[in-house]
Amino acid sequence: MKKHPIALVCVAVLLATLVAPVYASVSVQSTIGDNIYVVYNLENLDQVIYNEAKVNQQLFNSSTIPQIIAKNLERQELTRVDYSTQPNTYEDSTRTIRVSFYLGGSDIISYELNRTTMSRTYEVKTDWRKFQVNLTSNFSINFAQHFAEPVQKWEKPNPTTLLFEAHDTGFLDVLSFHIVLPAAAIKVQTLEDTITYEIPPYFEDVFLNSPFLILAALIVIIMIVLIYRRVR
Repeated sequence: MKKHPIALVCVAVLLATLVAPVYASVSVQSTIGDNIYVVYNLENLDQVIYNEAKVNQQLFNSSTIPQIIAKNLERQELTRVDYSTQPNTYEDSTRTIRVSFYLGGSDIISYELNRTTMSRTYEVKTDWRKFQVNLTSNFSINFAQHFAEPVQKWEKPNPTTLLFEAHDTGFLDVLSFHIVLPAAAIKVQTLEDTITYEIPPYFEDVFLNSPFLILAALIVIIMIVLIYRRVR
């Protein structure tokens, strides 16, 4: 009978060692327009990790994630990539780090103009989201692993939103990634990690492809010729 309490203690200790501690909740939102506005919210970080990441910004700063993305794509010979950063924000009360930046370039987002329907067809590649980043010298997050599921399999809460969400993923309590397309997007399709959709043409698309532009140009040329002859 005395062995039962000891056995229970051993089982409890074993279970405790198997349960990974929760260090953070991570939410990502990428809003797509002519480029992609990306926001990473690293919330409820362990106090030690948060303090070190905030102090040691030589290791993790506003340029860290977009630089990693650009270098990963460069290894795939995808060099038409642009990004611009914004300062990280730190919220001590919730131990939250907010990272935001713009991501663009034709190797990530591109479009073609259909001159028959005068609509733009966009192609957006999303595999840039798969990378690993070090927040501190002893703590990293492997987004290549966490976001491995192809976008094609993500949930679609509405016609212009794609969502991946997971809970209790090891040391992450909540993990989510929203992709928000333009509100006017139609014919949304996903193939593996590529999204395609159509949107109405921009004003300049209609203007530059209008026959009235050619007519106006001809009128201007004729007027210039007539004025030139009179001056002579």
